[in-house]
Order: sequence, then C-alpha cells, then structure tokens
Amino acid sequence: MLLVTIKRKTRLMTNDALLDGEYSMDSGKLDQTWADICAQIKSYNNIDPSQINAFFSRLQPQAMSEGFLMLTADNDFIKTWIERHYVDFIKQALLDLFHIPFTVVIEVDITTAANSASREEEAVLASDLNPTANLPSRQAPAPATAGQRPKPRADAGEEEAFDRQAASHEGEGAEVSIPIPGNRRHGMTASAVMPETDGPSSTFTFENFVIGDSNRMAYSMAVAVAEMPGKAHLNPLFIYGKSGLGKTHLLRAIQNYVNETMPRLSTIYVDSAELLSDYMEASAAHDKEKSSYKNFKTRYEEADVLLIDDVQYLQGKKQTLDIVFQIFNKLTTQGRQVVLSADRAPKNIDIDERYKSRFNSGGTFDIQPPEIETKLGIVKSFVEEYKENEGKADFSIPEDIQMYIAESSSSNIRELKSAVTKVIYQMTFFNQPDLSLDDVRALLENHFSGGPSRRLTVADIQKEVETFFKVSHADLVGKKRTRNIIYARQIAMYLSRQMLEMPFNDIGKKFNRDHSTVMYSVTNVEEKMKESRELQEEIEALKQIIREI
Repeated sequence: MLLVTIKRKTRLMTNDALLDGEYSMDSGKLDQTWADICAQIKSYNNIDPSQINAFFSRLQPQAMSEGFLMLTADNDFIKTWIERHYVDFIKQALLDLFHIPFTVVIEVDITTAANSASREEEAVLASDLNPTANLPSRQAPAPATAGQRPKPRADAGEEEAFDRQAASHEGEGAEVSIPIPGNRRHGMTASAVMPETDGPSSTFTFENFVIGDSNRMAYSMAVAVAEMPGKAHLNPLFIYGKSGLGKTHLLRAIQNYVNETMPRLSTIYVDSAELLSDYMEASAAHDKEKSSYKNFKTRYEEADVLLIDDVQYLQGKKQTLDIVFQIFNKLTTQGRQVVLSADRAPKNIDIDERYKSRFNSGGTFDIQPPEIETKLGIVKSFVEEYKENEGKADFSIPEDIQMYIAESSSSNIRELKSAVTKVIYQMTFFNQPDLSLDDVRALLENHFSGGPSRRLTVADIQKEVETFFKVSHADLVGKKRTRNIIYARQIAMYLSRQMLEMPFNDIGKKFNRDHSTVMYSVTNVEEKMKESRELQEEIEALKQIIREI
C-alpha cells in the first residue's frame, strides 16, 4: 500500500476559498480544538477517561475544516481500534461543540510507527480492555440508559458518506484495502491520498482485482485505457458506482500498469478532496507568489494520464470546476488520457450541463453491487493475500465461514474485507484457529449493515408487496400488464434494488425480466417519488413491513 507522510500546513483563507466554502485552521488552533474534543468525550457516560488518554495520545490532528476532521494514528492497530470503538464518540463531540455533523477520517502516519507498541502488546491491550475478546459473545450489548451516549457499532465510521463537500474524502467512494494484522507492507490505510505522492500504489493492480458480472465491463475498459491511453472513444473514461465497489482500485491499477509498462509517461492520481486542497493553497499563495497558481495548473496539464477520483465532491465548487474543466479540455484535445470516477452517473452530478456533457463524451461505465460469487472470490483473494504477506501457507478459513461472510455482507467491499480481517484477528491473535460457523456468527453479529437478523431475499420483498397491493405472485412475475400489476411490480423491483443492492440482472431473473426492464422500473419509481409525497409514504410503509419480517 502507498506509504504517505502527512504534514500539517498553515493555510491562508482567500476570497475564492470562502466562496467555495473551503478553509482550514492553523496548527496551534488545531491542537487546542483537538484538546477540547478529547475533553468533551471524557465527559460522556460509558467513557473511561484513562482509556481516552491511552488511545487518543496515539492520535494527531492533521486537518480540520467545516464538517471535516482528519486524524493520524501511529499504526494500523490504533487506527482500526479507534474506528471501531470511538469514532462515533468523536463525531458526537464535534456535533456538540460545533453544532454541525462531521466526517472523521483516520490515516496511518508511518513516521511514528517505529515507536508504536508491538503487535503482540497491542493484542494484549485490546484483550485487557475487552475481557470478552477471546470468546465471541452471544449476548447483545445492553441498550444505553438515559443520559448515556450510545455505544458505536463495530463497523462504525467505515461506510458513511460525506455530509459536507469541504476539503474531504470518503473512503466510499473508493475501495480501501483493509490492513491485515502484521502486514509490514501496509502504510496509509485510509482512502485519501496526498497529491504530492504520484508514485504507484502497488496494492491495487488488475491482477488482484476480482472480476464478476457486476464489474466486468468497467474492468475491461480500464484495461483498454491502461494498454492504450488517449484513444478518443475512451477519453475520458468515466467509472461510477456506489462507495466501496472498487472504483479507486481500477484507477490505481491503470496508474500502476502505465508506470510499469510505459515509464516515459507521466501519470497523476488525485482524489477530488486533494484537488480542492491543492487549488486552495495555490490561490492562498497567489498574492505573495504570482507563479503559484500557474504551477498548480502546470502540474496537472503536464500529465499524460490524469486520474481524478470522486468527482462528485466538486459539486458547488465553481472556481475549482472551471480550472478542472480547462485542464480536462487541454489534455483531451492533445490526446492525453483523463480517467474520472464518481459515486453516480455524470447526469446525476449537480454541475453545469457543459461539464456533464464533457464528462460523458468518452466511455461511461458503471460498477454494480457484486453478486455472491464475486464476493466469495474477494474473500478468498483476501485470505490468500494474508497468507502470502505473513508467510503462513497453512492458514485457512473454512469454506462455510467464507460463504457466510460473502452472503451476509452488503455490497460494500470494505465491510466484506473488514469482516475477514476480524475473523483473522480472532483466529490468530486471540489463538482460536478452530473457530466454528456459530462462533463467527456471534463474532460478526453486529458487524454487517443488515444486522444479526436473517438475510432478506427478493422472495421476501415480493411476498410483502403482493400482500400489500393484493396481487398474486403469478401475476407479479408474469406477463399481465394491467395498471395495478405493473405498479406493484415496479415497486417490488425498486425495493429489491434499494434494500438488497443486487445487480439489475439478478433482480430481473426473479421477475422474469431483463436488466433493462428493472433499470427502467427503478428509475421510474425514483422519479415519481420526487413528485409524490403519497408514494414516498407508501414506500416507507412497505420498507418498515419488510424489515420486521
């Protein structure tokens, strides 16, 4: 994984930055603000101040802007522990102090890793702080009493989208390779990548990208661009899909492939958050150094392959978008390659029509949520990666446990990989190599976004929709096209997509329809919901019924 040293910088606030809502604070104020946050957390019930002192002393604040806080930990263990046990408290403290929701990103600063505790010591520390860690608890945690802050979920903070569009970055929009215990090759573990590190990220290659029906086309087009960058019909290449499906993996794989096979070409990968930050710094220095703004543009305009991740975060950033548009036009006109990613199609990004048109002028391909086979392949690939990195050729996770993880996880690959990581921790660091399927169910009972209840199916949704609208199953999946049956059928398809995150094609098979029919039905319901309060309430009522089965 890419190794990054994160250094705090004092940034000046410019008129352009103010207009775009982009700003950060100086180092002294940042330290004081972090101290205030820690003090606020210590004031909560269910919080042991000594644990806060122990763990939070291993964190350093690096950047803060409206609705966004970035912290660094001195190693992977501290990062993972804070994310799973304390990130909700950090967010609550920020909300209490500043009265707006915050996104909190934690990365690993490898410059301090050498001084961190050993892996074995950290495992013992975790065990001491959690006496039940050695045995998966089969008992649900007690609900918080009045005046207590709720205890965070095990996977808290791993999948939340950004609430603000200030200089920030979600790991949702990009697949993150979850650090494996003891993997000395891992460095930065969050998805944000500093723009000054244009070198490759070896973790992300085409070889270790798990291909399935849900991502095959996007993968093939990414390979085509990597092999022959700059071809007009794929310039720009635009890849979109929900957070955690592998968009960043493909962009980084293109970068790595070009760097390896065509080293004469200059490749730059940057996420939109860092592009915003880059622009902000150039603008801030403009008055003192007239060349700063020119240098900012020149850096990107000299790229042979420019990859920009999560461009949806450029919404509302008019000045930055104008600059990106200029760079974009110059590169594509000269036959140099641009690759973009987003969590939605260009037409659904709230930007000027001319940007949508240009973003959509090359090849646009989506990544759908992975089917079971693909998720199982990712689990197996992740286990193999662990075996190779740790030199443990005999290590294995039983097939039934692998299948359980694949079937229980949502479409988000980070959730899938963190579940595997949790099982590996339990088997190795807590010395339970013979974990049973029941043990794993208990270990992961609060991990998956679907909760500990049985997995919902299309058949479950169909049954409740049929009852709700008083239509038969034969009619719902049959050829009848009366108004009430079409209406119920489209609602059922929409709910299947929303609640199960299945690929259109897989849903279609359950309704004897092709993927284009399902896609149209889902889009049609989404459009009607914007105009009909009655339909919104009907959908919510059905969702509640389905969740309770």
